[in-house]
Amino acid sequence: MSQSFRLALIGDYDASIPAHQALPLALDRAGRAVGHEIGHDWIETGGLVDPSAMLAGYGGVWVTPGSPYRNMDGVLAAIRFAREVEVPFLGTCGGFQHAVIEYLRNVLGQGEADHAESNPESSMPVIAPLVCSLVEKTGAIRFEAGSRLAEIFQGPTHEGYRCSYGLNEAYRPLLVESDMRFTGFDENGDVRAFELRAHPFFMGTLFQPERSALAGRDHPLITAFVQAIASR
Repeated sequence: MSQSFRLALIGDYDASIPAHQALPLALDRAGRAVGHEIGHDWIETGGLVDPSAMLAGYGGVWVTPGSPYRNMDGVLAAIRFAREVEVPFLGTCGGFQHAVIEYLRNVLGQGEADHAESNPESSMPVIAPLVCSLVEKTGAIRFEAGSRLAEIFQGPTHEGYRCSYGLNEAYRPLLVESDMRFTGFDENGDVRAFELRAHPFFMGTLFQPERSALAGRDHPLITAFVQAIASR
């Protein structure tokens, strides 16, 4: 009999958001692909008072699309927990954006790092409006040779988005020499994915891989994430 694992979906659930509709389907598909039963609990951000206690029993953490979150500080604390305790982590869309902020604040000491959507007056908007919105857009993604994402995808991919914010290129140099390695890029060379070198599985994508389930397809990144949870 296959083992059963549970992961925490961090986000403010909204049934009208396609990614939220897709997440349970994507997890079911990934669970079948690796031969394990994967359960999940939605954790609303407003309830993230003590993430280290709330998340201690979960095998993985996925910070989902749907920002701005009701409780940004709680989301950042949940990301920090997954990073420091080495729990498998995946951040998609808003999860990608907030993982970058968390890393800059708590690892690189950039306490002013912020999100222009939730704080338009920020002195350090590391996440800023994209030149061209990616709401309901798709595009090609290539991965850096030798990266873990390149190994997972085994070549370029074509992915869907629903976002208007991304990495502010002005702050990219702060991260170049860090453990947060940008390894996924669009056709223009803009950052679309990252991974942490020293973490067993800590990855973020601006695109939304979960939406593949709405088309009845498995996704290699989600399968790899679930495998990491099962292997932990």
